[in-house]
Amino acid sequence: MTALLSRHRRALALPLGMVTATALAVLPGVQASAAEAAPGTTAASFSYVVNLRTAKAPSARIERGIARAGGTIVTSYDRIGVVVVRSAAPGFAAAVRTVRGVESAGATRTAPLPSAATTDMGAPRVLTSGEAAKAGATGDQDPLEPLQWDLPAIKADKAHQKSLGSSRVTVAVIDTGVDDTHPDIAPNFDRAASVNCVTGKPDTTDGAWRPGASESPHGTHVAGEIAAARNGIGMTGVAPGVKVSGIKVSNPDGYFYTEAVVCGFMWAAEHEVDVTNNSYYTDPWYFNCDNDPDQKALVEAVSRASRHAERRGAVNVAAAGNENLDFAARTLTDSTSPNDSTPGDRVVDLSRCFDIPTQLPGVVTVSATGAKGVKSSYSNYGRGVIDITAPGGDSTVYQTPAPPATSGLILGTLPGGKWGYMAGTSMAAPHVAGVAALIKSRHPHAPAALVKAKLFAQADALACTDPYDINGDGRIDAVCQGPKNRNGFYGRGMADALDAVTR
Repeated sequence: MTALLSRHRRALALPLGMVTATALAVLPGVQASAAEAAPGTTAASFSYVVNLRTAKAPSARIERGIARAGGTIVTSYDRIGVVVVRSAAPGFAAAVRTVRGVESAGATRTAPLPSAATTDMGAPRVLTSGEAAKAGATGDQDPLEPLQWDLPAIKADKAHQKSLGSSRVTVAVIDTGVDDTHPDIAPNFDRAASVNCVTGKPDTTDGAWRPGASESPHGTHVAGEIAAARNGIGMTGVAPGVKVSGIKVSNPDGYFYTEAVVCGFMWAAEHEVDVTNNSYYTDPWYFNCDNDPDQKALVEAVSRASRHAERRGAVNVAAAGNENLDFAARTLTDSTSPNDSTPGDRVVDLSRCFDIPTQLPGVVTVSATGAKGVKSSYSNYGRGVIDITAPGGDSTVYQTPAPPATSGLILGTLPGGKWGYMAGTSMAAPHVAGVAALIKSRHPHAPAALVKAKLFAQADALACTDPYDINGDGRIDAVCQGPKNRNGFYGRGMADALDAVTR
């Protein structure tokens, strides 16, 4: 049984010299369901997803059942039979589960609306003007491109000599919001495919997809990694010729709740985006277990939405997480969920408990490597779970890049026209999303299944790192299992951008 480390988002704001695998993490939770009002107090409002037995609009009978149970419908995703509801009624979920035509229902959080919790996201390390001046770009490189050791790691530098990708391809960044005014993002931004989904219902107000001044820069960093324009201004994305959109799904406190994630996938599907990048997990449970009625409903709702997006042509890419956990283990001990209220200890059976959307069927799960091409010290792993790997950065001490790059972290765009370094599987997933976009650019009529097949077939196989002692202290830090072309650390291997544009 493995003890789960504490963390929050799937990006690590790492100091230059040392990686902290315990930073920025979140986990599965206790056996508690939705909170109910204490005796003598006023009931607080909670958010729920109600999954219908058929993929259609709720019938009049179901609407009456929701109302009788004390719920108010926020919106309904009729194509997948998922209804977003708010209620202050104690026992709403249990009551609505008895309504004929309802398959499952569950609270999406354990703290009242709005969330009373705050996050500990940690700031990225902003690139200094001195570092930028020393980058030493040559030829047709963007000014900061020499600092991007991650591009040669997936042969993106060579791919760009053949193709930058097609402007008819859009990658949706389902995340904390994207600053589309950034000079490296603005030329490639797809406004029509951008939205704010935080409430579970699309908000198309102009700019609603942007992060607030006090909110995480995470989504903006991810967007730049994917599609920063080749424009002579700053850095270069993996696919600098494709479009990128922002689908904001995290609330001001930094939580990614189910209703927002469902909205995000549905918006991507209805706007026919080609790839979605998901560098998060759905709060408040790191793992959602099918023996808990609330958590089971959350898995079902996000599963329906992600499958719908894939049926509409989207390749869904997700980060594996940053705890150096073996997802192929039988059990884990989770002590920090639910992360939005009071966590407690529980043993998680990984055959019944799922990290969503990372472990959903059809989702491409990405582990992270550092500048030496070895699994990053923090990256989760597991044979049969990891599909592919890509650069996510690591401590510069552990994996030092070749000059002129000076940081082992990943350079990306930051709100306000800045650039900075972050690391995590959050940074690995967008590299894969970018390569998938290049494949789609070359094969514009390819369905999602074919794009994924090419992504996996073109990956450069990597043998297990054995022994894996990343910090050199004489102790094994993780055990890799499986053959060169399908193992627990690297899946099918390193994503290959050059093959993506030539094969």
